Order: sequence, then structure tokens, then C-alpha cells
Amino acid sequence: MLEYLSNQGAGLQGFALQTAPRVMALASHGSQQDELPLLWELCSTLVGLGYSVAVLDGTSAESEQNHGLDHLLEDACWRPDGMDEPNSWVVLPAGLGLQRLCDSASHHASALEPLSQLFQNYGVVLIYARVGLMVPLLDGSDIEPLLAVSRQAMSPVTAYQALKEMVLKARLKPTIAAIMDESPAAGASGSGDSAAKKLQDCAMTFLGYQAHAQPVGRQTASGPDQMFQLALRLLENAVALPRKHWAGVH
Repeated sequence: MLEYLSNQGAGLQGFALQTAPRVMALASHGSQQDELPLLWELCSTLVGLGYSVAVLDGTSAESEQNHGLDHLLEDACWRPDGMDEPNSWVVLPAGLGLQRLCDSASHHASALEPLSQLFQNYGVVLIYARVGLMVPLLDGSDIEPLLAVSRQAMSPVTAYQALKEMVLKARLKPTIAAIMDESPAAGASGSGDSAAKKLQDCAMTFLGYQAHAQPVGRQTASGPDQMFQLALRLLENAVALPRKHWAGVH
């Protein structure tokens, strides 16, 4: 199995240089102690596959001291340090910019279309935002947002609330990332796998939605392989930005 994954990864490294930027999303439901490590590991894995990654952090607002997506939308010639470097990833505050995209989108165009010219040199644009912002932004798209759940006490509750909103209001199909903690103190009953199973059961019982759950190891030997598999799944279900006016990708 590892040999197959390695060969598939090698193929993706070449393919990443030829394709349009693809948009994927990580939904925030107030559990940043789970979401941020997952975000960093996912970006690292994608860069390892040959993708330059732009993270649009909708949980952080732009300001004069903290320029980000809103400034790019105002002036596409402005570029932050480190942006557009090959095989890299950059994080931009994007709370105001993502809201602007939602407000300006017409019924005939996707709210994501303006990103195509701003991030033409990237392989992946990863949106990290609260569900309240993500729903109008991704409504009508085929993007399958990632939703982290762990053994933390409130994680399954807030994750279900986020999943419900995405399914009912935007017809999105979230993928559950079950954060595994295989330390002796965790125990089977407190594992992310158990929390993900409860979330899946609630989604099927109350929403009629059969959610896919992908285990993601933390501080375990299987962690890198699980993250690799998750990255492949997200790439398969990502949505390509429009390709017009393109100069190519790094």
C-alpha cells in the first residue's frame, strides 16, 4: 500500500505543475486547537506533493498593520512577502476579503471567480473560515469542506452544528477529519474516531447525510500516511478556478 501511495504521489507532483489552481476548504467551528495543527500539516503535505498553497484565513481580519485578501482585491499588483514563490505556502488574513466576495457575487457567477487572477501562480487555494462565512461563499459549489472533530468535550457538538448548517443551507458535503490521539491517556472511548462515529450517526439520523470520515493521526507512526490520504481526497474533490487570463502556474 505504501508503494502505491508513493507512486501516486510522484505522479501528482508532476501533475500539480500543469493544472489550474484548485479550491478546498477547512470549516472552523471554534476548535482551533484541532483545526490549526490540521491546517499546517495539510499545507505541508500539499507542498510536498508539489503544490504552492495560498491559505485564506477567514478567521483573521485584515487591517492597515495586517494586509491580506481585501488589499489584494483593491490592488492586485500588491503582493505580500513570500507570495508566488515556487513550492511554498502563504497565509493571508481574509475575513474582510471573503465577506466582500460574498457581497459582490451575482447569481450568475461564483463568489470565488475573482480569486482566479489573484492566485494564478498557486496550485491550491485553501479557505479557512467560520461556517457562517463559508456557507454563502461556497453555496452552489461542489467543494467538500473539511471538518475536524476530536475527543475534546464540545468538539462533536460544535462540529455537528457546523455540518448541519453546511448541508442544509448550502448543500455542501463535508468530509470529517477524525483527529486521533493514541496516547495512553486518551483511551478508545475518548478518541477522535469515536467522536467522528457519533457525528456520522447524527448526520445520518437527523439530516439523512452519509458523511465520510478520514482518520488523521497525531503523534503516531501512521500520521503521515493518513494525512497523505486526506490530502489526496481533498484534491480529488477540490474545484478548479476559471482558467482565463492565465499566465501559468509555478
